Amino acid sequence: MEVVYEDNHIIIVNKKSGEIVQGDKTGDRPLSDLVKDYIKEKYHKPGEVFLGVVHRLDRPVSGLVIFARTSKALTRLNKMFAEGDVHKTYWAIVSKRREDTGEWHTLEHWLVRNEKQNKSYAYDSEKSNAKKAILKYRVIGQGDNYSLVEVNLMTGRHHQIRCQLAKIGSPIKGDLKYGAPRSNPDGSISLLSRRADFIHPVSKERIVVEAPLPDDALWRALAPKTTTSTDIPPE
Repeated sequence: MEVVYEDNHIIIVNKKSGEIVQGDKTGDRPLSDLVKDYIKEKYHKPGEVFLGVVHRLDRPVSGLVIFARTSKALTRLNKMFAEGDVHKTYWAIVSKRREDTGEWHTLEHWLVRNEKQNKSYAYDSEKSNAKKAILKYRVIGQGDNYSLVEVNLMTGRHHQIRCQLAKIGSPIKGDLKYGAPRSNPDGSISLLSRRADFIHPVSKERIVVEAPLPDDALWRALAPKTTTSTDIPPE
C-alpha cells in the first residue's frame, strides 16, 4: 500500500488494480482494512481505528483513493463529493483516437445500469431508468495502436468512463466487459485515477496530489513529458 498524502483528518492512497476499496461479497480483504492497519501501527492506536470511505474505484482500476480519518472530515467530504467540489482527473489508454492532441471534447449519453451484469449501457437519447452522463476528454499522448486520454467527469455514474469511451469506439485497454479485444496480463484495465484537487475539508488549504504511473512500458511511452496543472476543461 502506497500513501501519497496524510494528515490528522484525511489519508490518500494509491490503489493497485485488483484491490477492492470496501468489503464486498467476495470476502477479499479491502483496501480500507489495510489503511486501518497502517494507521494503527504507525500511530500506535489502541482499539478500533476510524476510517470513512467517501468514494470508490472499480476493482481493475488503479490510482488515488481518498479516505476520511475523522467523522468531521467524512461528513464534509461526503458533501464535497456530492456537490462536485472534489476535482478528479483520470488517465486512460484507449484504442487509437484520430484527434488532435490537447483539444477537449464533451460526451453526453444516457446510461442504464444492469445490476445482474454489473454493466452500464450508453444511449444517445433518453431511455426509461437512464441517468444522464457527461464527461470531457482530450487526447494527451499517441502511439501506433493506442492513445492516452485525460478525462474529467461532470457526473458520477456507474462505470461511466468505461462505458462512454466504449460507446465512441475507444474501449479502455484490457476492459473486456466494454469491448476491449484482449485482457491485460495482470487482469487490470488501463484506467488510472491520476489526480485529485480540492480544498481540505478542515484546514481549508488547497490539496493537489497525483498518482504515479503504473510500472508499464506503454504508460511511460504514451505519457506526456510535462503536464499543465491549470489546464482544465472549459465549462
